[in-house]
Amino acid sequence: MSSEDYFLTLEELTSNSTYNMHNSMAASISGNLVGLRKESVKQCLSEFQNVEHRLEFVANIHSVEFINDSKAININSAWYALENANKPVIWIAGGIDKGNDYSRILDLVKAKVKAIVCLGLNNDRIIKYFSDVISDIYETSSMEEAVATANSIAKKGDQVLLAPACASFDLFENYKDRGRKFKEVVNNL
Repeated sequence: MSSEDYFLTLEELTSNSTYNMHNSMAASISGNLVGLRKESVKQCLSEFQNVEHRLEFVANIHSVEFINDSKAININSAWYALENANKPVIWIAGGIDKGNDYSRILDLVKAKVKAIVCLGLNNDRIIKYFSDVISDIYETSSMEEAVATANSIAKKGDQVLLAPACASFDLFENYKDRGRKFKEVVNNL
């Protein structure tokens, strides 16, 4: 086992999201500990393709970026999605709330979110929690309505982020169904 340092620039990673950088660092350390050749680790990390529904780039429409993180079904995952955003966010959130502690993402929402589009049959907790910090909160009950609402308020340079922080079972079969529907609707804009 070698303790030599090796480096991989952000440009060499196929996805330079904070989430994937953390995973890449962990994979590099693990590979080093088990004695994998550093060239093999670098090659694998530079060729890695992001998982569907996890910080997945969908489209750039009129300079608005659409990101699918339907797999963000809890507060922790939504935190990573919001932390990764480097543009003003129109956040599509909601579904079946599992007793979420929204205080854990409050600072990120204040810093990065310009509007919330609630997607689900019961959005009361999200609306109540964030209405004092986000003035633009919209309620929708279908993916078509959520994407259309987000698209109508988005400005050049914004990011529309589907990171629900909730389960999908109120309107969808599962998070995959929700993510695929998001991609379908976005690609039909």
